[in-house]
Amino acid sequence: MDWSLFGCGRAGHITFAPVEPELRARLHAQLADGEAWCCLRCGAFVPGPPDQSGPAASAPVVPRGREVRSKLILRLFALERFLRAIIFGVAAFGLWRYRYSRNAVEQAFDRELPIVRDLLRQLGFNIDHSKFVGLLHHALTLSNGSLTLLAAGAAGYAVIEVVEGTGLWLARRWGEYFAMVATSLGLPLEIYDLTRHVSATALVLFAINLALVLYLVITKRLFGIRGGKRAYDARLRSESVLEAARREVSRAAGDAAVAPAALGGGSPDSAAAPRQSPDSAAAPRQSPDSAAAPRQSPDSAAAPRQSPGQTPDPAADPAPAAPPARRRA
Repeated sequence: MDWSLFGCGRAGHITFAPVEPELRARLHAQLADGEAWCCLRCGAFVPGPPDQSGPAASAPVVPRGREVRSKLILRLFALERFLRAIIFGVAAFGLWRYRYSRNAVEQAFDRELPIVRDLLRQLGFNIDHSKFVGLLHHALTLSNGSLTLLAAGAAGYAVIEVVEGTGLWLARRWGEYFAMVATSLGLPLEIYDLTRHVSATALVLFAINLALVLYLVITKRLFGIRGGKRAYDARLRSESVLEAARREVSRAAGDAAVAPAALGGGSPDSAAAPRQSPDSAAAPRQSPDSAAAPRQSPDSAAAPRQSPGQTPDPAADPAPAAPPARRRA
């Protein structure tokens, strides 16, 4: 899945026109009906004027690829934090209201509990062993001071969850640190609670909190892990479309500088001299006289040279042998 295109489909394209001519030419395209600019997230050319312009150093750092997926994962954690904030906010409000209308709540509880018990018993449920009903019975016996402390604690936890969810939803660095620290502080209490009593709800909540802490530390490089913020920002810059265009401009400038040096590296005399084959280079140089002398065959080289007036010597030149006689049938 192309997460960059997914991000542009949800939030729209982001185009930028740098003032540097080389980068501007890389990010700009001229169409038949107008101009188009390259999107800094998905890399597609979008018709129309750019959203922003200025020096390349002032261009926005747009998350691409894995960062878009990471932002979606953080928002899932943020939704879970908002749900916790709603639950504890409602609990804090209920405890606060109960403190000021305790008698009315106790009377309503005593009046409605038998009706609810009989109705659920007909449906096959016995609420006498319900943990929720036991919690309500225990809350009715608390003092006003205890109710105030419980309401304040629930309200404070709801505020913490709202701050966590906001920071994770916006994918801010401070929100990631806050969520990691606040969640880590609650892990020892959850482990202690699991040692006393194991339940499915406690296991799920512990797994969610542990996964959030590990995900933030590893992927966001918090507290200097895997190079820290400097390495994290360097990876974001290396994946940006503008940085890729800058590398292409630098590579093209380097190739243009190397080409003239390769063409004019030798002297004019060496450049004009014809290249020789290895055989001709290894052959010894001959004098003009030896070069003008004609080559002779082996037979003519073996025969002595005679003057024009000299007669041939029969002894020196014997007659050829007669052919063998043919046998008569």
